This record gives sequence, structure tokens and C-alpha cells, in this order.
Amino acid sequence: MPENTVVYDRDATETTESTLERKLIAEYLLDKGYCWSDLKNLPKKKANYLMKEACRYAALKLAEIEARSKFRRHIREGQGGRELHWR
Repeated sequence: MPENTVVYDRDATETTESTLERKLIAEYLLDKGYCWSDLKNLPKKKANYLMKEACRYAALKLAEIEARSKFRRHIREGQGGRELHWR
């Protein structure tokens, strides 16, 4: 399979992150007026463009979620791994 080929079918691995990634891709496509099944009927160039943009969107959202999680964890943990207790 050529390097620049975009595969539209689901990956065999089912992880929480991959499930969320697919949902974010679907969210992007829906925002643009498309759904997964529409991609097969679009011209290849248009479908590839949409999927690349959707994957970028999903990657940025996943990075944002991860950064927020790390930031919250950092706030909760005090020095030496103790939790900070707010009054």
C-alpha cells in the first residue's frame, strides 16, 4: 500500500484512544457536512483531503486532552507526589 494512501475502514485495534479518535474524526466530518460512508462516494482527492484534515483535527484534540490531563494531575499532586488539598 503506498505511503500516501488513506484507509477509511476501522483499524483492528480497539483502544479507548482509537475509539475517541474515530469519534473526533466523525465530528470533524459531520461539521463539514459528511459522514464516514460519504467518503467512498467522493472523488478520491476530496476524500483524502477530508480525511487528512479530520486526522489532524483529531490529533490536535487528543493532544489537548492529554495536556489537560497532565496539567490537572500536576496540580493535584504536590511535591513528593502528595495531593494538594484545597479549602
